[in-house]
Amino acid sequence: MQPEGPYRFTEASGVCQVGSAWWAVDSQDRLLTVAVLEGAAAADQPWREAFTNAADTLAQTPGGPRYVNADFAAARPWVAYPAEVENAADKLFGLLGMPLRSPHLEPVGDLATRAMPATTPVAPATPTSGVPSSAVPASGQPASGVPASGAPASGVPASGVPASGVPASGVPASGVPASGVPISGPPGSGIPSSGVPVSGAPSSGAPPVWAAHATGSPVVATPPADPPAAHPGPADPGPPHDPFASPARRIQPSPPPRPRTGLRLGVAALALAVLAAGGGLAVWAVTRGADAPPPAGPAGAFPTATPAAGFRPWSQAAPYSAQERALATAAPGLVFVEAVFNGYLRDGRTGALLNPTPVTFQRRCSGFVVDPAGHVLTNGQCVAPDEPVARERALYTLGRILVAGKKLTSGALDGWVRSRTAGTRFTGKEPDRPPSSQVFVQLNQATGGLTGTPAIAGEVVRTRAADAGDLALVKVARPDLPGVELGDAAALTPGGVVVVAGYHTVDADFRDATYTLRSKTVQVTATDTGQGAVPLFRIGDDIGIYSHGGVALDPAGRVVGVLTNDRSGAGGANRAVVPVTAARELLAEAGVAPTLGDADRLYRRGLDAYFTGRDATAVSQLDAVARGGNGNELAEAYRRSAADRQQLTAAAPEQSNLPTVLFSGLGGALLAALAIGVVLLARRRSRR
Repeated sequence: MQPEGPYRFTEASGVCQVGSAWWAVDSQDRLLTVAVLEGAAAADQPWREAFTNAADTLAQTPGGPRYVNADFAAARPWVAYPAEVENAADKLFGLLGMPLRSPHLEPVGDLATRAMPATTPVAPATPTSGVPSSAVPASGQPASGVPASGAPASGVPASGVPASGVPASGVPASGVPASGVPISGPPGSGIPSSGVPVSGAPSSGAPPVWAAHATGSPVVATPPADPPAAHPGPADPGPPHDPFASPARRIQPSPPPRPRTGLRLGVAALALAVLAAGGGLAVWAVTRGADAPPPAGPAGAFPTATPAAGFRPWSQAAPYSAQERALATAAPGLVFVEAVFNGYLRDGRTGALLNPTPVTFQRRCSGFVVDPAGHVLTNGQCVAPDEPVARERALYTLGRILVAGKKLTSGALDGWVRSRTAGTRFTGKEPDRPPSSQVFVQLNQATGGLTGTPAIAGEVVRTRAADAGDLALVKVARPDLPGVELGDAAALTPGGVVVVAGYHTVDADFRDATYTLRSKTVQVTATDTGQGAVPLFRIGDDIGIYSHGGVALDPAGRVVGVLTNDRSGAGGANRAVVPVTAARELLAEAGVAPTLGDADRLYRRGLDAYFTGRDATAVSQLDAVARGGNGNELAEAYRRSAADRQQLTAAAPEQSNLPTVLFSGLGGALLAALAIGVVLLARRRSRR
């Protein structure tokens, strides 16, 4: 079960006997590591204090990890560290003597539910002034469990024994060893019931003394002073002699009272009931600990790293929400599209070249796969711009080259382009040939300017003009890519809500920028019929200039519209949506039937199992998709998440109904004892 807190928890990165570590993101999508105290340890006050003070100790140690947020008063205390602070959670739990392990290994169970053999620590040397004469006895175990300064100088003593002071064999957190006989007083105090310390190290499975008081003064147990010896008084001379005593008794004693048989039987029955219930509870506690899974042994190999999907729906929507599910469904079928154009700028009247070398520029946008054959729908002006659009872009490219060569100032660039737009042509190598172009698509995370693997080459098959939907159909050279499903344009109504997704970058350098999918939940604000034959829908927000050709999704993750440029306003942002009906018409004209492949259908069944909590089914189906090699990185990411959730669920202690049965039996025994007492009392009164 994922922890509670102000973050979105994505996946577990480590677990131990008393807690776990998680990857999480905050409201600004910043990555963090969160350490959580769990299980019986979270309900045990010494463990909670140890967890709190261990975090504070690390933060106060020079060079130690400092947390950015924490809630030590929560039902399951937690502390959050920035992701760039390496191994922060490992250091925290390591300081408690509970090193983290991979969540993909065998579960270790909870410390408080496992019966562990008790050990008797070596007693320290007798101090001369209330402080042990040596910090480390001959055994190498710390003499008091508390450094002289009140805080450990190092997490591990020179002997190699963990600084927690807990014996290697361990003792249950209750302070009761497997034999059932307590060997110490309050948990973590190091003081037995007699008040005399048995050892400087804690004799229970509770957190070490130094951890519980890491920020305070050392606690030194002082044995109570010996009681004063009894001084004998004068000898007792006995009673004085009575001269009037007579061998005959003057007062006759009363007859002995009748035995209270009923009361004694009732008390005996009550005592038997209490003993039976207590014994049953003790048996349940011992057997429950015995049934706990054994600790996992050393790992045979390092765990494999979780694949870094280029798009993480769980970081862009509330976990397990309709938005996350819609994004998870459609995202594998979305692609980054880059069109590369190469041609010559010529004088429109004479045909003379403005520049002797060709001009090359790129246009970048988003798109989506519509069938297993490799057909991709995208924005028309991106991959097949009108000649005036291509000419202007080529002039700006040449103008920037002149600025770089000090032949033109950057302030004069716009005027230089405007003065030449009307009288210039952009052609191929021959004046009567169009410029050449190539199209490349990339799945998941993309890199600009990439023409080799993993970029996939494609060619434009068919287009629609800007006033007829501004769409293009591209056929790529690789089949069986993840695809999307087309939905119903009826979802696009003013006031309605859709999720939009497309590619975006935060890199300043255009040439080799990294592009990832970005999404937003937006509202449809209006219908616009003034931009051509196809009515468009306006939305209240956009996700960047490279999102045209991206998608608008319904709650089922189906495409209901295609993002395009809003030419009527909004500064040219991609806040217009072409209804999916125009896309269907273009596909019909090209003879392409939109359909999902077998891997797409299996992936959707796996997601359905994941979002409905059927982890075993989700792991099986998503694993089959991931091993299919169609480039669906989210299949493996969600498979790992389902496996983590399944393992964490299995590691949680199973609830037993035995306490209910025992307490029910206790109640019955008490009622029976009461009934017996009433019957015997009634019989006694009837005899009077």
